[in-house]
Amino acid sequence: MDTQAGPSLRASGRDVRDGLIGLVATGLALLIAAWVLDGLSFAHWWTAFVVAAAMGVVDALVRPVLRALAGRAGAVTALVLGVLVQVAVVELALLAVPSASVASLGDAVATLVIVAVVSAVTRWLLGITDSSYIVADLIRRGERRRRRAPAAGPAPGSSPVGVVVVQVDGLPFPLLQHGVISGVLPTLARWVRTGSHDAVRWWARVPSTTPASQAALLHGTNDGIPAFRWYEKDTGRLMVANRPADAADLEGRLSDGRGLLADGGVSVSNIFSGDAPTSFMTMSRITGRGGLGPGRGYVRFFASPFVFPRALVRTLGEMVKELHQSRRQRLRGIEPRVRRRGAYVALRGLTNVLLRDLNVALVAEHMIAGAPVVFVDLVDYDEIAHHAGVARPESLAALAGVDEVLGTLERVAAAAPREYRFVVLSDHGQSQGPTFRQLTGRGLEAAVREHTDASRTAMLADTGDVEVWGPLNAMLAEVLSAVRPARSDGRRGPGGTGVVVGPERGSRGATTAGPSDGERPELVVVGSGNLGLAWFPRLPGRVPVEELGRRFPALIPGLLAEPGVAFVVVDSARGPLAVGPDGVRVLLDDVVEGRDPLAAFGPRAAADLARVAVMDSCPDLYVHSTVDPRTSEVHAFEELVGCHGGLGGWQNDAVLVHPADWPLAADLLDRTVEGEALLYGADAVHRQLVRWLERCGARHLPAPEAPSGDERPCAVPGPPGAGEVAARIDRTMGITGEGITGEARDRTGAEEAGC
Repeated sequence: MDTQAGPSLRASGRDVRDGLIGLVATGLALLIAAWVLDGLSFAHWWTAFVVAAAMGVVDALVRPVLRALAGRAGAVTALVLGVLVQVAVVELALLAVPSASVASLGDAVATLVIVAVVSAVTRWLLGITDSSYIVADLIRRGERRRRRAPAAGPAPGSSPVGVVVVQVDGLPFPLLQHGVISGVLPTLARWVRTGSHDAVRWWARVPSTTPASQAALLHGTNDGIPAFRWYEKDTGRLMVANRPADAADLEGRLSDGRGLLADGGVSVSNIFSGDAPTSFMTMSRITGRGGLGPGRGYVRFFASPFVFPRALVRTLGEMVKELHQSRRQRLRGIEPRVRRRGAYVALRGLTNVLLRDLNVALVAEHMIAGAPVVFVDLVDYDEIAHHAGVARPESLAALAGVDEVLGTLERVAAAAPREYRFVVLSDHGQSQGPTFRQLTGRGLEAAVREHTDASRTAMLADTGDVEVWGPLNAMLAEVLSAVRPARSDGRRGPGGTGVVVGPERGSRGATTAGPSDGERPELVVVGSGNLGLAWFPRLPGRVPVEELGRRFPALIPGLLAEPGVAFVVVDSARGPLAVGPDGVRVLLDDVVEGRDPLAAFGPRAAADLARVAVMDSCPDLYVHSTVDPRTSEVHAFEELVGCHGGLGGWQNDAVLVHPADWPLAADLLDRTVEGEALLYGADAVHRQLVRWLERCGARHLPAPEAPSGDERPCAVPGPPGAGEVAARIDRTMGITGEGITGEARDRTGAEEAGC
């Protein structure tokens, strides 16, 4: 933080060098703009460089006023004001220099765009592809502060260490290893090779999706989240976790006010806030909690000379690159692949350039401000891997871009007022394979309808690629809500792709008592990667296999006969079952009859499925794809070539890169699988992160108050009956005192509470 009120006139040689480079680059770009535009002219060639200097002066004078205005408004106001200010800076600078002239406001706007294009092309020609230009002024400001007040610098032990947690969405651990060895990830490779960081694998339990993992990473639990989207019988509501209203509802259920970021942290581009007091583009905070975040935080990005226009230019370039790469994939006959046209082209450009640059700006801003902990989700890799493939060239290029962001933030950390340590993790991995529709010629909803003989049934189906729209929804939600009315289901913007098949009688809005049977659809089918879910909303409770067999005798045999379906999970009088074509596994009693349907999915599959199969929000029927033993490919029930949500392939192999002098806590490691000792589940990773934050001084929350009355001290609460079920799972799956379910979970939570 600032230790002196007044500005310093001292500048380092680097400040002078950077200033001259910027001046020359902007001056040359202005000369090119004058050559292109009839309405822009300079009396002398050197006038362009005078205008460039004037632009810097005007920007320095206007920026504080803009920050004050934006601080009283939201992100949209910051965007509008920022763009207006950039145009005004160009106009005023041209008017202030007598030997320069501009014919109209339109010419000033065109000048701004041309300078941004020239700047982007110049950086590309020079081989400068990182995002450091976004935060160059922040770095210089931080370095000046440290020169003015050396005592405030990050001397060892002089101040608590800050932590930046970067979530690389969807990165599988085997691909991290490949990236380190191949040179795709030079920053991470340097950290690992020099011994500053260790890279370890952790297990992302079913459902291996961003909402489930991030809820546990940030709030310590993901109970009640059975997939990426699910139907709730009690309310008649289709929950989609990256829909802002649903994310806010879920956080309200999960949060105890002591999330990972509760002690002064900052949440950037996440689904959940982790109880952070400051949040930007966080799904759960968009609805009724301040929009996209404080407007002041966006000023640097939207109002910095040419930063926002340059990001828009690069966004268009990313869209052109997508068109070329998808065409090349088709011409080369690469399989499996999915259609990569339409809205996805724009989506890739916006999320992989504009959103990434904005994330960098927001994180850097709060590092320079000295925030104790920042958690940011970078979706670049996950977005492209869904459509291009897990290890395809364009996916690896996106991963390289994320690595460049780490390098940029590392430079920001060197100028920050406190020492920062980096933790890089993924929320899950990702698997690949042809989709269920490509194997069978129809979607899961059509298959379920066929095997229930319900051609006229009112049905709600949602198997589109809703996940990829989430980050863009967060960035645009407030803008869209200002210009278009809410739909009848309460959703705004390009959210899910849910459609009602047949008579539209199902209510999708939240209600207190839930709709009557006549208002409910008879069948709901959704996809979540290679995990499909089906409900019969007019049948109360969890429908057991005995009832399904009486009502729909062809359903389970028909699904198991489908290409690409390995097993289904369904309730029964014996508890939840995993039913395969040639055998059954009783999940809670660990009894296998016939051939084990989970044999191909590894030793942790039964525990994962047993856990979600007892959730109140569990579907009447889970449908799980096969895994190819030769290629480890799975089959998504969405039209995505890369997927996650269930088991098989790399989707459960998540990443944790942490400082080497911050070891993993032995009591948090699960050793139930012979030869393995790893963090099992995102809730275990949460507990490890909390311990690291407490150890380095970035978290000082007081211990929770001891309960009164007959409550067991320091107990970790769960849903009714959850303790008994968890204990049965523990005994069945052989989880010992070092596991993380049942009594072991309660004990670990008590230890963290200081009991």
